[in-house]
Amino acid sequence: MTEERRLTVLGATGSIGRSTLDILRHTETPVRVVALTGRDNVDALAAAAREFRAEIAVTADPARLDDLREALAGSGVEAAAGHEAVIEAASRPADWTMAAIVGSAGLAPTLAAARQGGVVALANKECLVSAGDLFLAEIARAGATLLPVDSEHNAIFQALDRDNRAALDRILLTASGGPFRDWPLARMAAATPEQAVAHPNWDMGAKISIDSATMFNKALEMIEAKHLFDVAPEQIEVVVHPQSVVHSMVGYADGSVLAQLGAPDMRHAIGYALHWPERRALPVERLDFARLARLDFEAPDETRFPALRLAREAMAAGGLAGAAFNAAKEAALEAFMARRIAFLDMAATVEATLERLAPFGPATSLEAVFEVDAEARRIADALIAAGEVGKGAVPA
Repeated sequence: MTEERRLTVLGATGSIGRSTLDILRHTETPVRVVALTGRDNVDALAAAAREFRAEIAVTADPARLDDLREALAGSGVEAAAGHEAVIEAASRPADWTMAAIVGSAGLAPTLAAARQGGVVALANKECLVSAGDLFLAEIARAGATLLPVDSEHNAIFQALDRDNRAALDRILLTASGGPFRDWPLARMAAATPEQAVAHPNWDMGAKISIDSATMFNKALEMIEAKHLFDVAPEQIEVVVHPQSVVHSMVGYADGSVLAQLGAPDMRHAIGYALHWPERRALPVERLDFARLARLDFEAPDETRFPALRLAREAMAAGGLAGAAFNAAKEAALEAFMARRIAFLDMAATVEATLERLAPFGPATSLEAVFEVDAEARRIADALIAAGEVGKGAVPA
């Protein structure tokens, strides 16, 4: 009989968290849920905690603690709230942790989970983008196992020959191109948040969908791939693949390219990470190649999507540049969602912020990362407030 596994889901009410819980409903592996965390959707958090009989449920918003307690009344599930409570929940011993808290808010909890020495299924790009060297050092020190859950990095992990790294030639990250792949610059300049959220292939949260529309998600993945797979920036390529069926590819010295394919469903990567190193049946669509008929690929247009260039510049700068890059991106994204800046102003904000902050020192501590994160947000907000990064707000 398979031994019971203790599991934690950080970010249980987001799109990745919900998909993870769906996989748990279908797995034959006996599991015990230690902790579930969320933020604003307290009702969904409490419902999941009741369903899976979690030991503790935590909302990151301290003002929602009474609501969470009320929703959990009589369940026997412990309720807690606040950032420190999320970190404490992540610190509880678990065999497997899904790290799916979006943004830099997920950095400290994911580090806390890594220090337990179990498996960390990483869906939080910012851990590696903002603090890659620091995070990987903690993983190694704790003897933890890091499994990527981003569909692209999970695909690379599956296709990579880890016993013959000398044969690795390049990594090819596929990108859907988002909803604006074919839009001219003038039309992109007038794009609204509602249009940017409408991803053609994936069902994701608003922030991740907008990151896809700008290709900042791919920029973050470039930096993430550098740390995850220990490759040089020049070995990382991006190719636009509108169908989102080829999730990414690995090229080898002999010219061969291995690809991982699947329907655009995050449950593929989550299920692989949950059951690794085995492969188990998953409740996902099987590819019908005859119906697909064709798979298209094209080079990304970096004039319309400058995030890719900015990622290469951040990798070249090294150190805390990744933390500044991510923080400025998050500040710009928030401003776009609030209609304070236009769509193309997001990349301009990031570029101007990096120019103001350079040069960058090494990421020697979590405190150093958070200091640069805060300063980058301050600079980005100041640039936006002063109207120095574009043509202004988005019309309602």
